[in-house]
Amino acid sequence: MRRPPRFLDQLREALRTRHYSLRTERTYVQWTRRFILFHNKRHPKDMGADEIVEFLTWLAVACEVAASTQNQALSALVFMYRVMLSTEFEGLGERVRARPKRRLPVVLARREVRLVLRELHGMNSTYGLIGTLLYGSGLRLMECLRLRVHDIDFPNHQITLRDGKGGKDRPALLPLSSEGPLREHLERARSLHQADLEAGRGQVRLPYALARKYPRAARDWEWQWLFPGKSISTDPRTGAKRRHHVHSSAIQRAISRAGRLARINRRVSSHVFRHSFATHLLESGSDIRTVQELLGHRNVKTTMIYTHVLNKGPAAVPSPADRL
Repeated sequence: MRRPPRFLDQLREALRTRHYSLRTERTYVQWTRRFILFHNKRHPKDMGADEIVEFLTWLAVACEVAASTQNQALSALVFMYRVMLSTEFEGLGERVRARPKRRLPVVLARREVRLVLRELHGMNSTYGLIGTLLYGSGLRLMECLRLRVHDIDFPNHQITLRDGKGGKDRPALLPLSSEGPLREHLERARSLHQADLEAGRGQVRLPYALARKYPRAARDWEWQWLFPGKSISTDPRTGAKRRHHVHSSAIQRAISRAGRLARINRRVSSHVFRHSFATHLLESGSDIRTVQELLGHRNVKTTMIYTHVLNKGPAAVPSPADRL
């Protein structure tokens, strides 16, 4: 007799049924596993709100996790109870939801951006091109890495971001300065794809049921990743061997290293490029609603944070020491 799937496997299935990303799936399963282990492997059906509060309190007090991490764990457990056990906890968020600290974003000056991008181009032309799009288009890292060939619209100087954060599509700027290098990059990527086809591979993972609806689409050039990886990898969900896009950790390491080589005395990450994009647009006089749309923010209040790093605060007031 076939054994029923384990609880965590059922949770994975529920997440996939609802089209959650692989990252979210891994995160939610990890927090559910930690919750179960913390309570000595008790089944979630035998626990409730008090056990969730105890676990999240332990994370905050004993583990000293950030507020965002604590809230991520809460979201995972709320999802697990609502979907897997049909249980809702009224007022739970008020008891344990942490209030994130308001922090000003790290923003590079234009000269610093040029220095970091120069170092990235020196390491690898693909890394340099990704860095240029992160800054010039204001993309999140995974939005950039998940671009496909057909998302680039050269005639209209536009990028189409599909199924971005919040499951929405949106347009993004395609920097004119990146178009020449991007065309050269596409030629190299096309040659790599042709070699994969000749080797009997060349299939890319397609979203949702497109692979069944269009059986040949997985081999078509326009569906390939804009930034393919160097080697063939195994799909963790299906076990299929194919070429995935460049891994995010490789880009993060390269950007961090480029910041050190450029002698930037702050931590440089992919999101710092996005912060700099928004701030420099506002400095140039762009309307905040336009910047909100380009960043894909749901609420303009999120975009307003960038007004605090313009020269309207302490940087615009001369220090009395300078008058001595």
